[in-house]
Amino acid sequence: MSEAPLKVVIGGGGVAALEALLALRALARDPVSIEVVAPESEFVYRPLAVAEPFLAGEARRFPLARLVEDAGGGCRQGLVTRVDLGRRVVELEGGARLPYDVLLVALGAKPQEAVQGALTFFGPGSSSALADVLDEALAGDVRRIAFAVPAGTAWPLPLYELALLTRSFLVDRGATGVEVLLVTPEARPLALFGGEASDAMAELLDARGIARRHSAAPLFFDGRVLQTAPDCGIEADAVVALPHLDGPRLAGLPSDAQGFVPIDEYCAVHSATEVYAAGDATTFPLKQGGIATQQADVAAVSIARRAGSTVEPSPFRPVLRGLLLTGMAPRFLRSERGTSRSVVDTEPLWWPPAKIVGRHLAPFLASKLGLSEEAAPPTAHAVPVELEVEAGHWTHV
Repeated sequence: MSEAPLKVVIGGGGVAALEALLALRALARDPVSIEVVAPESEFVYRPLAVAEPFLAGEARRFPLARLVEDAGGGCRQGLVTRVDLGRRVVELEGGARLPYDVLLVALGAKPQEAVQGALTFFGPGSSSALADVLDEALAGDVRRIAFAVPAGTAWPLPLYELALLTRSFLVDRGATGVEVLLVTPEARPLALFGGEASDAMAELLDARGIARRHSAAPLFFDGRVLQTAPDCGIEADAVVALPHLDGPRLAGLPSDAQGFVPIDEYCAVHSATEVYAAGDATTFPLKQGGIATQQADVAAVSIARRAGSTVEPSPFRPVLRGLLLTGMAPRFLRSERGTSRSVVDTEPLWWPPAKIVGRHLAPFLASKLGLSEEAAPPTAHAVPVELEVEAGHWTHV
């Protein structure tokens, strides 16, 4: 009698969950049953939400169950509320219990308002509020818009996009007298990408006429003045801020003070046997889609070893990639964390040239979007994603 297939449960229906599912299907040699459990019915490709207020793009939505089925898994709608490590069971809201052999936690993070009084840009759903601010600016009622990066924000790139897109939108419509200001606790623009990319970003912001206040952490906005730390007040008619993120605080698993799940270098959850975590739910400080896919790949290699894979697990070695929308030519940014190497270019640095870079997810979603990998050849700078990733970590920079 053949053995029962390895039962893998993936909690969450976002980027990390789909990448892990695709990676497991590619790696496993023995039968594996993979079930994705998520409260949402749609997968939302969130990075393009920044373009919605400017009518320059939109966050794409896909039926989650269809994506999961196409990727070779089963999908169950429900919210994971607790993990029983002893019995290897996840509990769902409503009381249902689901056994597992291996669990991957990819529940994401919970966005919260970070700058009181500001317009918090949560992504999809925030577009109409920002569009109203743009209309007021065109009408002459808003003369200065401040884009505020809250302290502790590990992924500020979307706010830079909003500032650049706002400036282009207003200039294109003749509203050149509206000041766009970036307020950030960073010492340099997009410093997380390294010196070369930061210098290029400073030049771009200056060329577009976007003012900057660095080393200033936004606190609250009273409708006229944005208060920052150190003690400083910045006059503004409108303030747009990114949210603060809290972890899922999943009962039964360890978590830090903010509710994030601690993991080791192989993305295994501390003190929890056969439990892994990937994406924004983890304690890794950088919350970004490409990082989530890299963590999912690392976890998938270890899980696939239980299903006959001979690929050796490799530790998580993040490489940061960002596609910056500017209102004109986009910028492709890449850096290897822990080194001084960084690259910025107007030509793609990876292929497919997606906002979210994942070894398996990028080509999978490209096919769903109708963007065949053969639609346009990679440039001399662009490296196919599958050539850049080996055994769960990035090897080609």
